[in-house]
Amino acid sequence: MTARRVAVVSAGLSNPSSTRMLADRLAAETVKALRERDIEATVDVIELRDHAHDITNNLLTGFAPPALEAAVNTVVSADALIAVTPIFSTSYSGLFKSFIDVLDPDALTGTPVLIGANAGTARHSLAIDYAIRPLFAYLHADAVSTGVFAASSDWGGAGDQVAPLAKRIEKGAKELAEAVARRDAAVSSDPFDPATYLGEGRSFGHLLGGLAGE
Repeated sequence: MTARRVAVVSAGLSNPSSTRMLADRLAAETVKALRERDIEATVDVIELRDHAHDITNNLLTGFAPPALEAAVNTVVSADALIAVTPIFSTSYSGLFKSFIDVLDPDALTGTPVLIGANAGTARHSLAIDYAIRPLFAYLHADAVSTGVFAASSDWGGAGDQVAPLAKRIEKGAKELAEAVARRDAAVSSDPFDPATYLGEGRSFGHLLGGLAGE
């Protein structure tokens, strides 16, 4: 059985939050869908509220404190990303966008992404397609076709309200699992390996006029 890593980014501000609840549901269903494909998965959850001050400082100074750097590395080195944000003023939250701005623009190229969002009313459901999906398209990430939106009524109503959310979660998770199965496992690079920043097969000798070949 092969292994993959799934990073989960939750941009909820409260604790507990419906954003984290949706993120956990999406992650659990994705792990289940991957297991059905003989792929074992580990899940790393990043709660952005825990890094809010560091994200702001990074935007101001250009330097990421160790905890934020670790969170960023977890996200960009994962085999798949589940990104969930609350919807404020018809779009993603400022905290969510600020974290995305911290990432290198090419860091998520080709990474399968499952988008999730939540708000008090279903009127905000289109935000996934007109706001969040274009953001990941700009980053050249591979966002699966199903985005999962949850309104407040999806969590506490009768069965006819809960079931559609469960089905959307299952559909999105299966699409993410299929996207992961089509890709080779991500390989974490060694930041101290010259190949990481000079190019494969190159060394400092190449920069000094070919000394490596002497």
